[in-house]
Amino acid sequence: MPVIKEREKVRFASGDTSCVAWHYPGSNGGCVIMAGGTSVTKEPASDLFAARFNAAGFAVLAFDHRRFGESGGTPRQVVRFGEQLADWQAAIGFAAGLPDVDPDSLSVWGFSLAGGHVFPVAAGNPRLACAIAQTPLVDGRAVAPHALRAMTPAALLRLFGRGVADALGSLVGRPPLLVPTSGARGDVASLTTPDAMDAQRALDPGHRFPGWDQTVAARIVLKLGGYRPGRHASRIRCPLLVVVCDQDQSVLPGPAVQAAHNAPDAEVLHLTGRHYAPFLESHEEAVAAEISFLEKHLAHR
Repeated sequence: MPVIKEREKVRFASGDTSCVAWHYPGSNGGCVIMAGGTSVTKEPASDLFAARFNAAGFAVLAFDHRRFGESGGTPRQVVRFGEQLADWQAAIGFAAGLPDVDPDSLSVWGFSLAGGHVFPVAAGNPRLACAIAQTPLVDGRAVAPHALRAMTPAALLRLFGRGVADALGSLVGRPPLLVPTSGARGDVASLTTPDAMDAQRALDPGHRFPGWDQTVAARIVLKLGGYRPGRHASRIRCPLLVVVCDQDQSVLPGPAVQAAHNAPDAEVLHLTGRHYAPFLESHEEAVAAEISFLEKHLAHR
């Protein structure tokens, strides 16, 4: 684990609530705005990469989406794509006003579901200097059949039953029905692909983050297949780095590669390993490539 030199907790408004973030002051004017996917909060999502980006001179703003972690919003543990995209917009506006940040030297970084968010966020913010999508979920329709095959029939029926009950309950104000974010085949969890169980050792080794709630409202299973953020790729005007893992069995590498090909100015970094390899065996290769990309597109500005 790299040493975190200095960071401060900050808060910014988003919608009718606020998001909490770590701000790592930088020295070169560039800033990387970071968040994790599904229920992954800012520390397990970003600590490993943020410390390295910061050591290279970049400011970092790593935030929790609303309804997760330290950010506001109720009910808790509910993923709403539109709200999370609005949180990214609010984070960009807040970062642009930080005293150590050049507003023309902003980048966004997300992985998994948040890596998918990078596509519409970058497409909607032409002022961004660059963007990084790491093992991104870019096409829920393409990956859903693979994810469903990774479940046992009994677990699949129970998961969708819980998802329907959660969605219906939300209409009358009932608390969310939660499921684990990841689990083994046969578990009633939102993701049970073969590499889903790598999450613990990749993001929370030694249970470093005991307060991290690794659950999500079950209604997400009814929506994820329709989320296709990669369709925004052709409208992205800033340089884009897409990091894919060639053995990824959670979001699959193919859709991300295709989305990158549809972007006007994109490059693809292929890593050996599964979904969480950038946090594990391929971390040094991933972080070196990402810092090089940031130095090329942020530092010179």
